[in-house]
Amino acid sequence: MTKIAVRKAWFQLHKWIGLILAILIIPLSVTGAALVWDDALDHMLNPVRYATTGAGELAPARYITAARDILAPEERIVSLALPDEDGGPVVVTAAKPTTTGQRLQGPPARTTVWLDPPTARVLDYGAGGTGLIRTMHMIHGSLLIPGVGRQIVGWIGVAMLLSTISGLWLWWPTVGRWARGLRWKRHRNTDTNLHHLFGFWIALPLFVLSLTGAWISFPKFFGGGPNTMGMRPGAPRPVPLAAPKLSVDAVVVAAEAAKVPGAVSKIEWPTDRKPEWKISFNGTQTNVAVAEATGAAKVEPARPEDTARLMRRIHDGTRMGLLWQIVIFLGGILPAILAVTGIIMWWRARGWKAQLKARMAAR
Repeated sequence: MTKIAVRKAWFQLHKWIGLILAILIIPLSVTGAALVWDDALDHMLNPVRYATTGAGELAPARYITAARDILAPEERIVSLALPDEDGGPVVVTAAKPTTTGQRLQGPPARTTVWLDPPTARVLDYGAGGTGLIRTMHMIHGSLLIPGVGRQIVGWIGVAMLLSTISGLWLWWPTVGRWARGLRWKRHRNTDTNLHHLFGFWIALPLFVLSLTGAWISFPKFFGGGPNTMGMRPGAPRPVPLAAPKLSVDAVVVAAEAAKVPGAVSKIEWPTDRKPEWKISFNGTQTNVAVAEATGAAKVEPARPEDTARLMRRIHDGTRMGLLWQIVIFLGGILPAILAVTGIIMWWRARGWKAQLKARMAAR
């Protein structure tokens, strides 16, 4: 196959991936860019949740009592998160299991309660799975398509990998040095120049985001395990204990006696599958487990991060630093621009090809 034939083949692949998937790439890209800043976005959309009156903290049991006042009787406490920065709210999460007998079937319905640290006053509460940010997560993760949505998103990631490779091939100048490709005016049309220049600068980040997105969608293929959460497909989910034997304050005292550096940041309730409390501390990956039956505390050394969690952090920017967060934000915005400019280029090409065909037929 000649060099020209190879280039034509890459062009056709790049063109049809862009045209067929454009309507899906745009919502995936835009929601991915927005979710890089989901905490700041939540502050903007729901300011009442963060309208605290100070940084003082009460005993954890006070927050649980206040949260239970507005939770339904059948809802069970899942966790309590203390502020990780001054002025932040206390967050209580509860679950309302859908059970058959005593076993949970499917994901539990969750309710989140935000409380003022110094007063335990309820600032806001709402059901999980609702709101704009949650909807954006669902669009980005499954395009709101039940059942096969995650797999569709994964295959879009695979297609974007091929689009990135083919786009770089087409960007490479056919004449002269590669630096010629960095020029702004490679073409007389602004949209084409934008497509070439943005496509080059976003190619590597987009390749990484597409790869990690496919990894998240197909964990079994990439990781070799059943899933990334250690649960068998279809297995009953753990159910938080309705009335633990130990009080949350006693659990905190037992955990703090283990002398782990840092302050308590999160408390997770025992479940029917694992009847022990889990206490996390600020500034450390070390946790303390407190047995529900005996109250005995044991320090659990930090587990090394597995590849699946690393792929997710790279993809969403968690603890990756401001620079990478800016890069993946642009990695969400620019593909949408590339999709639009690509459609414009294709439509214009249809026009001049039709004109050329008409002139040839008139001869």
